[in-house]
Amino acid sequence: MISRPIKEGFRGVGRHWGMTFSSAIAVTITLTIISIFLIFSWHLHTFTKSVEYAMKIAVLIDGSHESAAAENLIKSEIGKIEGVKSIEYSSKEDEFAYYLEQYSDQSIKDAMAPFGGDNPMRDAFYVEVEDGALIQNVASQLREINGVAEVDYGGQTTIDVVSAMETIRRFGAIFVAALSVLAIFLIQNTIKLTIGARQDEITIMRNVGATNGFIRAPFVFEGMIIGFLGSIIPIALTIYGYFTLFAHTQGVIFSSLFHLEQPIPFILYIAGILAVTGILVGFIGSWLSVTKYLRWKR
Repeated sequence: MISRPIKEGFRGVGRHWGMTFSSAIAVTITLTIISIFLIFSWHLHTFTKSVEYAMKIAVLIDGSHESAAAENLIKSEIGKIEGVKSIEYSSKEDEFAYYLEQYSDQSIKDAMAPFGGDNPMRDAFYVEVEDGALIQNVASQLREINGVAEVDYGGQTTIDVVSAMETIRRFGAIFVAALSVLAIFLIQNTIKLTIGARQDEITIMRNVGATNGFIRAPFVFEGMIIGFLGSIIPIALTIYGYFTLFAHTQGVIFSSLFHLEQPIPFILYIAGILAVTGILVGFIGSWLSVTKYLRWKR
């Protein structure tokens, strides 16, 4: 017949390991989602920057102003507009060469090459703004410059796409933060159970003069271990998943504008972030739990 204290002890140990497992699972799920978010967010950021770069305002020069003096004057007027970051000149020859490069079929390039002598293109300036939000305002001022035939930046749809991407990133960050708080809460409860099972030991340590730091250390270390153990599966899944995705897509998704980072060292950075995040979550959860207990026992 098992005595009641022993039964209670077994129940306490069972609850402790159950909470430890739950905490590790919570960290695993959280870090898996964080991993997906980090990879997605980074590539979304890169894609957004690519789109913004492609959103340079094209300023086409009127044929009557295609002279060095007139174009220098236009460039000077563009430079006076607030928000303009850089101005890049492209001759009609450069424009025609760029147009030909859009065709992958060499036979088409050869067929169109003779038209370069009677070039239908125009000289142009490509204007980069300091902030994507300024594009519409700058474009409207560019249209007022004498000698400018046409201004093009992709329209409102492109701006809306970039704005939508930034909104997705913000909501994703909030969701990940909420999951991290949940993991910290579960680790706190795990450490509370550990403290409850070892109250006699803690009391003895305090009676012999152990400092709060000495008492706190093993519990904080346990929390960090839980966090690290929770990061192992997400790291393995991230490395395997990203290498597999890169191999299947050859590093390009949809178009060359949206390409994947090379697996090395990118995926190693992600793995490091996951490991550090797991340990940090474990540290914070255990620290809060032990500190609260030690204050209450004063």
